[in-house]
Amino acid sequence: MTKEDCCFANENKWFRYRAAAVIIEDNCVLFAKSENEADDYFYSIGGGVHLGEKADDAILREVYEETGIKYEIDRLLFIHENFFLGTGSLDGYDCHEIAFYYLMKSRGTKELNSNSFTTTPMGTYKENMYWLPICELKNYKAFPAFFAEELIDIPKMLKHIITNEQKEKGLELK
Repeated sequence: MTKEDCCFANENKWFRYRAAAVIIEDNCVLFAKSENEADDYFYSIGGGVHLGEKADDAILREVYEETGIKYEIDRLLFIHENFFLGTGSLDGYDCHEIAFYYLMKSRGTKELNSNSFTTTPMGTYKENMYWLPICELKNYKAFPAFFAEELIDIPKMLKHIITNEQKEKGLELK
């Protein structure tokens, strides 16, 4: 998170506008994982859209920052409205994130040149990249969780997905 990101916190509420990538090679999808012990999960490649930045420019920037590779965009795949309870570096926050997920063009190789770091309220941590098999995603603590089903048969058209963890747990935001 940087000061340029479209992200803010207000008391115990946190919001972010994010651009994210779906990068698939050999039936595996690329995820990141922070070396911060509090963040015990995998997450999609991407990050905050900067103020005044287009989402498609943001994802090209983020993918390069995280992978060291200049991927190309295939198409916008998902718009995800996500309401969740913060954990790890967001512990104690009611979170609301809007993310644009772009399917990136395959390069035919899993080789990366990553030297990525993530900054959270708890500090700056090294990010490691992992190719997780799509058919096994349900066995990982990986977000967004909908990838486990949606990437088995990639939608042909843009899909809008709403995830509301608070509502599922009877803790809907007010």
